[in-house]
Amino acid sequence: MRPDFSYEKKLISEGSHFLVGVDEVGVGPLAGAVTAAAVTAPQNFGVIISKLVGDLRDSKALTARRREDFYKIFMELPEISYAIASVSEKIIDRINIYEARRLAAKRAVMKLEKKAGRNFDVVILDGKTYINIARNQIAVVKGDEKIALCAIASIIAKVTRDGMMIRAHRKYPEYRFDLHKGYGTKLHFNMIQKYGVSPIHRRSFYLGV
Repeated sequence: MRPDFSYEKKLISEGSHFLVGVDEVGVGPLAGAVTAAAVTAPQNFGVIISKLVGDLRDSKALTARRREDFYKIFMELPEISYAIASVSEKIIDRINIYEARRLAAKRAVMKLEKKAGRNFDVVILDGKTYINIARNQIAVVKGDEKIALCAIASIIAKVTRDGMMIRAHRKYPEYRFDLHKGYGTKLHFNMIQKYGVSPIHRRSFYLGV
């Protein structure tokens, strides 16, 4: 199943007109922040669909190049409005990754509401987790594979976080964050064994040392 706007259209037909899709990336990595994106769009979804090149999918099902292609399209589409929020590795260590991902999602939604000047009728979340905000919320398992707003959010969040890890590589080149983006690959564990733990590693995660 590929994400489209059928779920959003159903909610609109039931009376919920101002929707936001949310997704977080960077939950599993050993280093860096967890990042969330919140995305909203007008009800005329056909405008967006007509400008997409190829099939929209969640970020995990796309190559880095295709994610970048979609990201550029999203950035140029006035029909799409979004906000991004990240929670650092230090806060992750303090409150745990589960709460950190919820906090990132909440911050992204609140930033987008501030930008829009109104509250959302429904917040659509990818996964099983709800956030600490007094809004109608729907959590959909694999929502980024089924719901277009969540798929767009996943791509924006992924490209944003990858950029953060590429910048981290420039500061800590020995760890090769540009290659693995902080995930627990064999190369990454080898670099931790060789160079020790960097300032952006998550101490609350298993680092192999």
